[in-house]
Amino acid sequence: MYSRILVPIDGSATAQRGMEEALAMSCSSKIHIVLLHVVDQAVAALDAGTPEAAEARRRQLVSAGEALLERARQQCVDAGASCEAVLREVMSERAADAIAAEALKRHCQLIVMGTHGRKGLTRMALGSDAELVVRHASVPVLVVRYPKELP
Repeated sequence: MYSRILVPIDGSATAQRGMEEALAMSCSSKIHIVLLHVVDQAVAALDAGTPEAAEARRRQLVSAGEALLERARQQCVDAGASCEAVLREVMSERAADAIAAEALKRHCQLIVMGTHGRKGLTRMALGSDAELVVRHASVPVLVVRYPKELP
């Protein structure tokens, strides 16, 4: 049985779906949830023209990530789950690699994450963090697909 689950979150509905799945698992047994938000510093550097603007953007991304983690942590606490929140900043590392590495560092036995389930050209253009995590993680990965909205 799993005692520690890593749940990457980014504020998307798919990430929320992954967190809901982890919460459901934690309610049926004693599982500690490790919430992870990855801030890509390269995004801040690309968004800004000067080093000062890049640093201001990085601080903004970190602040938004901390707020996101706090809301998710509170949701876990409200559900009665044991949890911790981790913010990780990366510069030249893919988010998927940071997720896989953090699972090892935090001694997690499972990663639970949502996916859009993109196919074809959209998947090729946008990539799939979930697919990369599945390929690179040394622990099992439960990928939860976000259900398509009904018409």
